[in-house]
Amino acid sequence: MEGMIKVSYTVMCKNDVSKEVSLSALLANEKVMKAIKSEFATGLRNLALSSKEESTVFIKTQKEIFEFSASKNDFADLLELAEEDARKLKRLKKECDGVELVDIVTMD
Repeated sequence: MEGMIKVSYTVMCKNDVSKEVSLSALLANEKVMKAIKSEFATGLRNLALSSKEESTVFIKTQKEIFEFSASKNDFADLLELAEEDARKLKRLKKECDGVELVDIVTMD
């Protein structure tokens, strides 16, 4: 196969966070309720917070996305190439030990 592919990846660290919280649980939290009321309803009394539908709030570590290009022939080795790229550019820090592939795009 001829051509190149553009690979996007992020660095995975041990202290990364990924949690899901329901909106009703979030609104039931007293600290969250006070913060919302003080920000959007200052001086008003007897207020109740509610939502129309059940939603989920995702709390995740914000990641920087890095990119590199590789030959289409190297498709089977993309994860290893991404780890090699991260090591070469010193993106793997003390608490970070791997990479996660985010996107693979074919370039002409």
